[in-house]
Amino acid sequence: MVEERLAAFCEGDAGGNPAGVVICNELPDPAEMQAIAKEVGYSETAFAAPIGQDWRVRYFAPEIEVPFCGHATIALGAALAMQHGDGSFRLRLNDSLITVEGRRTDAGLTATLHSPPTRSEPAGTPMLAEMLQLFNYRHEHLDPSLPPAVAEAGARHLIVALANRALLAAMSYDLSAGREMMLANGLATISLIHAARPSLFHSRNAFAAGGVYEDPATGAAAAALAGYLRDRSWPHNGSIVIRQGEDMGVPSRLYAEISPEPGASIRVSGSVRVM
Repeated sequence: MVEERLAAFCEGDAGGNPAGVVICNELPDPAEMQAIAKEVGYSETAFAAPIGQDWRVRYFAPEIEVPFCGHATIALGAALAMQHGDGSFRLRLNDSLITVEGRRTDAGLTATLHSPPTRSEPAGTPMLAEMLQLFNYRHEHLDPSLPPAVAEAGARHLIVALANRALLAAMSYDLSAGREMMLANGLATISLIHAARPSLFHSRNAFAAGGVYEDPATGAAAAALAGYLRDRSWPHNGSIVIRQGEDMGVPSRLYAEISPEPGASIRVSGSVRVM
């Protein structure tokens, strides 16, 4: 068993979202994986074992298993490149088959994931009311050009666009109430965003469902956001940059490439550093 700790979507030698990566010949039983993830203590740990030419992968937060985790997939891609050389690796998740590319460069490690298919739909009125109460926002705080939506790219996220950057910086909520709300609505995270430009977004991601107040970089939510922007015919010009973690003092950068095909996979890329 090989265990790595890496920060995905970092900026040079700083920032990024820490993830555990465990590579083994066979996956441990779920209870053991859950215990390891809790001991590692990061928002997610990816577990990978070879199956033929593919890799069987499962993701665990400290308190729950999650169907897909973007930053842990990016960390896994870098770890596989470190162990097996640069290349593209097929990953068999619980509900989908995706790929991740890992590369070693003169500047360090990089990885690109190809997300599961995307979909989005407007957020229902009851869920929106719960969200506003949770974060103490009002309807006039929302950006009308990007109405609240539930978006998926391997996991389910509530996407909420705020009218200005200051509202995003002021994000605050009760962790236990947030966990209850997210679990009741089947949400992996609540992704609060602000569109600085059509292709540049600031983001904060509440991950109370996994026992984490805030994620500094969330690849799955980045893919879900990109899919939602495509569904909205947003003028992204084929790609977006997401700046996350800045309000936590953990600057992170995520890059998402958006093909025009509805529902198609999103390419999410970032740099990786060994911790």
